[in-house]
Amino acid sequence: MRTWTTVAHACAWLALTTPAVAGHGSTTPAYTSHGDPALGALITETLARNPRIQQVGARHVAARHGVRQATALPDPMLTFTRHVAPVETRLGPQINGVALRQDLPWFGKRTERGQVAEWEASATKHDIDAVTAETVRQVKHAYFELGYLDRAVDIADEESQLLRHYETLARARYSQGVGFQQAVVKLQAEITRVLTRRHEFRRQRVEAESVLNALRDRPVDLALPKVGLEARPPFEIEHDRLASLGREHRAEVRAAKARIQGAESAVRLSRRAHWPDVVVGASWGEIEGRRDAAGRAQPPVDNGQDVFSVSLGVNIPIYQSALKAGTAAAAARVRAAERAHREALRRVDQEVRTATSDLVAIDDQIGLLERALLPQAEQALSTTEEAYTAGTVGVLELLDSEEVLLDVRLGLARLQADYMQALADLERAIGTALPRTTGARP
Repeated sequence: MRTWTTVAHACAWLALTTPAVAGHGSTTPAYTSHGDPALGALITETLARNPRIQQVGARHVAARHGVRQATALPDPMLTFTRHVAPVETRLGPQINGVALRQDLPWFGKRTERGQVAEWEASATKHDIDAVTAETVRQVKHAYFELGYLDRAVDIADEESQLLRHYETLARARYSQGVGFQQAVVKLQAEITRVLTRRHEFRRQRVEAESVLNALRDRPVDLALPKVGLEARPPFEIEHDRLASLGREHRAEVRAAKARIQGAESAVRLSRRAHWPDVVVGASWGEIEGRRDAAGRAQPPVDNGQDVFSVSLGVNIPIYQSALKAGTAAAAARVRAAERAHREALRRVDQEVRTATSDLVAIDDQIGLLERALLPQAEQALSTTEEAYTAGTVGVLELLDSEEVLLDVRLGLARLQADYMQALADLERAIGTALPRTTGARP
């Protein structure tokens, strides 16, 4: 079977030969892999291949090209005129004409258009970072879900082996005439129940594999190696510091700021629309020499000389209602962008609070299970097993103790995965790697 070490080496090579997002030049937001090379390899591969990241990256490339479009001059207009009935002039008939016209936006308009496009391109860059951070969170959730399910399958296997041991004891007691066949049947039923749960864990693992494979753009039925749940890193709750990190680094907050700047530039641009644009032009007229009798008899000076001219004009922005509506619309977009920024900040505070609250609650539950419930359940099962062997309790008491221990072990594995997923949620909330004070290994 392929090992995670092999995957890590392959993905490290992939990271060197494939850009994170082709063409957009985004800097991947920092994230924590908790010292797990397999997780780090998965994230590296996913960031290089994820279709959604590449889609948003292509939008950023388009936005960057839009800057040059916004600042470019309008195309000049070239016209050619052929006079069907030549226009008579003193120097002769004008038969052809060529004119060139160039529109020149008023001073500052191109600059403001460029600023609007620049800020939008900056916002799309932060959109890439937001999608990247969300993708990392999804990878971690699926990865730690695999870790829980693999641990649950192992626990189910261990429990089924233990129950088969009890079944052997029950058969031996029954053959000696000190037990009941009903005990054997109940143990067999419990074995079936545990195996059914094991099959359900395996089914859920297939779903988690499909999620991970889809994120890294691999065939959904590609099997993934077994994932082990590492010891959870310690965490110190510093809500104010974490919220401050989120307000500074969260990609959605930065994108909202950029869109505010772009909207404000659009307001300035709409005000410049009240100023006229300049039109400059040059023309050439082809003059044919005079052929009439007077012209031939006494040709004028410069007879047949072509005509050259230049022109300068402005448009007249007289439709003030439309111009005012444009300014009002731009101002409304500023207000909308400011509200989006406030909403992004509120979301940071909310998600940080939720994630830290979850971490505290999960950590408390893990401590309760590890320090009290798990030792108590193990001791209770050991005592009940001894009593069952001695014949002082029946199989129902033995099964009750076994079920309690099974539920505690599965619950502990579930909480350990939930803890790691909550750390991923917190990292997503702050938009950068967890600070070292949390004890998370980089």
